[in-house]
Amino acid sequence: MQNEFSLLYRTEAEETLHTTRALNITFVAYSPLGRGLLTGAVAGQSDLAEADARRRHPRFAPENLGRNVALVQRIEEIAQAKKCAPGQLALAWLLARGEDIVPIPGTKRPERLKENVGALAVTLSEAELAQISDAIPVGAAAGSRYPEAQMKSVYL
Repeated sequence: MQNEFSLLYRTEAEETLHTTRALNITFVAYSPLGRGLLTGAVAGQSDLAEADARRRHPRFAPENLGRNVALVQRIEEIAQAKKCAPGQLALAWLLARGEDIVPIPGTKRPERLKENVGALAVTLSEAELAQISDAIPVGAAAGSRYPEAQMKSVYL
């Protein structure tokens, strides 16, 4: 089963996990870095090139982006304390959720690939997992996964 799953956008994934686990199905988590938001690389509209496809996503719309960046700042603080990158923390959180979850972060840059692989070295205690989950509660992110017309293509 493949679906979007990240700290920022996990409502549907959390619901789906009950079924995939009951049926012993692996959950492939795409966009585990929230389309780059969880890396801390996007702090505002000016960080997105005019041709950047994310500008079409409601999560990156001016009315939503500020709220989402504020959520990411919570993760950045925890990552700083763990001495890792925010994206590594987000990936480590997903990896710690169970061996049946396989995050597939996309990247175009070798340095980001190296950073993503570094998430394997980040260990999290149960208390830290809870702290990270609490930092971005389910449903806290602003904006839908896709523009309204495209939401029908993912049956939502």
